[in-house]
Amino acid sequence: MNSKLRIVPIMLTAVLSAGLLFGGWFLYKQVVVAGPLEEALREMPGVVSGNPVIDADHVNVHLKLAPDADLREVYERIVTQGATAIGDRKVRLFIEDSEDAGLETIWSTVLFDVAEAMETRRYSKIPAALKELEQAYPGFKASTEIDADNVYITMRRGDAVKHVVLPRIPDTLGVWPNA
Repeated sequence: MNSKLRIVPIMLTAVLSAGLLFGGWFLYKQVVVAGPLEEALREMPGVVSGNPVIDADHVNVHLKLAPDADLREVYERIVTQGATAIGDRKVRLFIEDSEDAGLETIWSTVLFDVAEAMETRRYSKIPAALKELEQAYPGFKASTEIDADNVYITMRRGDAVKHVVLPRIPDTLGVWPNA
C-alpha cells in the first residue's frame, strides 16, 4: 500500500511539470514571439487581417488584403517589422482572395508561361504575358513586382482581386502553395 501512495504523487508531479513546461513554451511562443508580429500586421497599411503561424523553418502568414494593397510592400514590412520573431525562417504568405471563376480562368491561361519564366529565371516574361491577357480580356488588369525573394503578381477583374507570391528560389518540390 505504501508503494501506491508514492506512485500517485510522482505521477501527479510529472503531469503538472509537463503541463507547466509545455504551457509555458506555448505562452512564450504566442506572447513574446508571435505577439509583436500580430500587432505589426494589425497596424500595417493594406492588411485587413493577418495571422502568423511560426514553425521551426517557416513563418506562414495568412492574410486578407485590402483591394488596393501593395503586395510587395506588405511582404517587405512583414519581414522588417517582424524580424525578431522571424529570425532566419522563411516567410510564406497565404492570401485569402475573393473567389472569382473568371479571374481563375484567366490566371490558368497564363500559368504555364509564368511557370516557364520562373523555371528559366526569365522574370521579364511574366509582365509581358500578363499584358497580352489585358488586351485579350477587357476589364482585366495585372501588375507585377519583384525583389530579391519573390515575384509578386496582382490581378484585378472588376471587384475581384487575386494576389500571387512566387518565391524566386522554389521549395524542394517547386510547388507554389499560393498559386
